[in-house]
Amino acid sequence: MSASAPAAQGNPAAYVLGLADDAMVYAQRLGEWMTNAPQLEEDMALGNIALDLLGQARALYPHVGSLDGTGRSEDDFAMMRDERDWRNVHLVEQERGDFGREMARLLWFSAYQRELYAALLASSDALLAGVAGKALKEVRYHVDHAAQWVVRLGDGTEESHQRMQAGLDWALPYLSELFHDDDASVAAASAGVGVLPSSLHDRVVGWVGAVAEQATLTLPDEPTWRARGGRAGVHSRPMGYLLAEMQHIARSHPGATW
Repeated sequence: MSASAPAAQGNPAAYVLGLADDAMVYAQRLGEWMTNAPQLEEDMALGNIALDLLGQARALYPHVGSLDGTGRSEDDFAMMRDERDWRNVHLVEQERGDFGREMARLLWFSAYQRELYAALLASSDALLAGVAGKALKEVRYHVDHAAQWVVRLGDGTEESHQRMQAGLDWALPYLSELFHDDDASVAAASAGVGVLPSSLHDRVVGWVGAVAEQATLTLPDEPTWRARGGRAGVHSRPMGYLLAEMQHIARSHPGATW
């Protein structure tokens, strides 16, 4: 039996679960770059970023179990939930593709997390504020790392410029979901626990736009379609494959320790 997500979207647990799931799923995706990155140092760098995100998820999952009264552990949340019980945005679950595409995704997501965690330092939830304080130090590195690559590729050769621009174009339809004020975030913000995602939009877009300009790139116009539904448990095709790989051992040997 799977461990379901908090049923009441007005419960702060639902808001915190979304943040944890974003970090957990993107940690899994970034981990796929090990042995696949263009440089050995980049294998290590992306692996370390993945570990930072995993650490965020590990800190948040038990807190969700406390908030929703179930007492579930990090393993219960990460390994024993079905696809429809996950609350991450679509951006982080998309398949690993071109390196320029990954740097565009990392740039947007880490810029979003930087503003998010900076705002959550003032959360009325002491544990969440504490996690935000530690995560903010890590995310500042993630942002800088992604920005350096975006500038390097965008202002590099003709091919690297085209691929980096294509990466920014690819990310566009997935961005609005990062800044959507769903029921859980509205309730959490009203309680002083969380922040409205929409309040982060202008600072994130302004900063990414400045990086793109330095890289001689152009932020694309409005997308022709937008991803939606991730916070409600409606995911895209790659999510099922990601979970199957990530959860296989734990589900094949329930209760095992190693």
